[in-house]
Amino acid sequence: MFAKTYPSKIGLELLLPILFILLSTSALMITSKSWLGLLIILAVLAFILHLFFNTHYTIEGHLLTVKSGFLYNSTIDIHTISKVSETNNLISSPAISLDRLEIRYGSHNSVIISPKEKQDFLDQLLQINPKISIHYKKR
Repeated sequence: MFAKTYPSKIGLELLLPILFILLSTSALMITSKSWLGLLIILAVLAFILHLFFNTHYTIEGHLLTVKSGFLYNSTIDIHTISKVSETNNLISSPAISLDRLEIRYGSHNSVIISPKEKQDFLDQLLQINPKISIHYKKR
């Protein structure tokens, strides 16, 4: 069975403010010689970078697996997906960009993701389940 993994798109609109805050706070910790504070900030930075580089979406057979670091791991039967919509919703989700897709599945479930190759991802979902309704944002 062939599996394709789509990494999350990394949005600078999320990454840059986080890096600015953490790096400027690190500089303050260094100048004040607060080594414990610096260690805590570096641990937070390592955790955030882990999420940024370990968030991906895998399609294998009729299953979509959404993984974000060690915090989020969910498997969705693609045949239960009814609708996929483009969104910029800021809600916390396994998406590392604001260029997002909201996937509705099951009776009342949804997840927001941000695959880097969005159109290829949608095309592959539609090959497996052509009944999925795709809603694009107005351009």
